[in-house]
Amino acid sequence: MTRFYGLVQKELLVLFASPLAYIVLALVVLVAGLLFFDHLRAYNQILFLFQTSTMGGFESGTVPDHINLRETVFFPVMENLGFILIGLIPMVTMRVFAEERARGTDELLTTTRLTAAQIVAGKFLVTHAFVVLAMLASFVYPAMAILQGGVGMQHLVSVFAGLSLLAVSLSSIGLVCSAFTKSQFMAVVSSWAFCFVLWDWSWLTPFLRDAPALAAIVDGISIHPRYSVFAEGVVRVEDLVYFAGVVAVSYAAARFALDWRRVTG
Repeated sequence: MTRFYGLVQKELLVLFASPLAYIVLALVVLVAGLLFFDHLRAYNQILFLFQTSTMGGFESGTVPDHINLRETVFFPVMENLGFILIGLIPMVTMRVFAEERARGTDELLTTTRLTAAQIVAGKFLVTHAFVVLAMLASFVYPAMAILQGGVGMQHLVSVFAGLSLLAVSLSSIGLVCSAFTKSQFMAVVSSWAFCFVLWDWSWLTPFLRDAPALAAIVDGISIHPRYSVFAEGVVRVEDLVYFAGVVAVSYAAARFALDWRRVTG
């Protein structure tokens, strides 16, 4: 375990020694804040219009059910932020395995007697901790609005869980792509491709009307339907299992890549 903790410390030092990590962290916080306040501004404008009875003929102080924080703010913010995370997270994961392989320093890890499972687990642990930290930092203002808006602590936990699970899953996919190449450019491009492909398969459903079983499978592997549920304040077991499965499969694939590289040289 001492060698494993040493690996974790080394990965933390490498990660936070890179300016790219701070750039990505700042961009996530900045973009999340701008998106949130833009939709919150639009929400406040709608409230003002309805309360002053300048449109729709509603009585003062009444607002339709569809005008609420969830529909007007959190759904669109989480939707847009999901796409942004697809673009930003691979920029962090692209170097985790690929850079060491390109420089040949990955061979030094074999001298530490660390197993492939431990190496992959250490890199996954540090990367996941970083993206959860980024989600926590970007969630300060939405959390304040949720609590002050009376949405409730359950909704707060659900939204944060959805963002964190999405970030962890995207980083896991990015780590796999980094593990199979020594080119950081190929790692980031392939990460973008896989994440966008897995994001949503609903467009394919109309073409699979004659194969409902296949349509259900295709819909089941899509990230977006699982992720969007959290914006409603709902945490389902099947969604947690799905994201845990993405991480588990990615971990197994990255470990295979490391074992295969050791065998083939």
